[in-house]
Amino acid sequence: MAEIGVLGAGAWGTALAATLAPRHGVRLWARDPAQARAIAAARRNQRYLPEIELPAALRVTGELQVALEGADLLLAATPVAGLRDLAQRLAAGGAGAPLVWLCKGFEQGSGLLPHQIVEQALGAQARCGALSGPSFALEVARGLPCALTLAARDADFARDAAAWLHGGRLRVYFSSDLVGVEIGGAVKNVMAIAVGISDGLGLGQNARAALITRGLAEISRLGVAFGGAAETLMGLAGAGDLILTATGDLSRNRRVGLELARGRTLAEILAGLGHVAEGVRSAAEVAKLAARLGVEMPVSAAVCAVLDGRVTPQQAVELLLSRDPKEE
Repeated sequence: MAEIGVLGAGAWGTALAATLAPRHGVRLWARDPAQARAIAAARRNQRYLPEIELPAALRVTGELQVALEGADLLLAATPVAGLRDLAQRLAAGGAGAPLVWLCKGFEQGSGLLPHQIVEQALGAQARCGALSGPSFALEVARGLPCALTLAARDADFARDAAAWLHGGRLRVYFSSDLVGVEIGGAVKNVMAIAVGISDGLGLGQNARAALITRGLAEISRLGVAFGGAAETLMGLAGAGDLILTATGDLSRNRRVGLELARGRTLAEILAGLGHVAEGVRSAAEVAKLAARLGVEMPVSAAVCAVLDGRVTPQQAVELLLSRDPKEE
């Protein structure tokens, strides 16, 4: 049994805290003290995960120090946009427990992956890693089977942290390919928007399969160029997460694509979403990284063009279809 602090009370943080609480001592921290009090009183996260009653053993707090005290492991359950601030607060507070983040994507502006953000805040020697893979929060909270990958550059830490989280219906593999796991988790969100657009336009299942396959090729090319391993992108954090996010009805990024195809503006879609769609934030950073590394990513470029308003979803499809034939 370990003491685990889950830092962030969104849907995924709440789901994982609820799943781990029967096996560990878990404290769930909400940034807003009023939200923490509401969750603790109702034993339910009405804003992000209203369907799930929280276990009695799960402690909810609005005080960060309470979540950190005596923790063997910290799980950062913020969006990428909130990771830097959280890591800086941990550094300032002298938190000594290792940190694993659940977010996927690139930081807007800097283009950094989560591990780069954490290293800047906590130092290169910090024991840290990423938990990624095909996982809808609601299904995990309901106790449905799920398989994830925990990656860290320190292979021993990856193994130990995975062992803490593994159990019940949650199967956790470990990996030392942190870059590959993070690239897979970040870029699949962009590809899910593309598949949502295709499905929203009624282009059929053949087109969906082609987009997923070519999207995976783009993810793999970028991951390898950035230092990841090709086999990682064929695993849970690459192909697995892409398939789920591109086809699952609970996918926020897929929903963005569907709504864009139906003619709604991006501002309207995001206002009604209620949750973060990381693919929208990451698309431009993916394009910049691909250009810097000399990696061709036409599907990603098409998504960027739609999100920027440079082309319509229909025009983006025509641009992809008009590309010259080439060897696969």
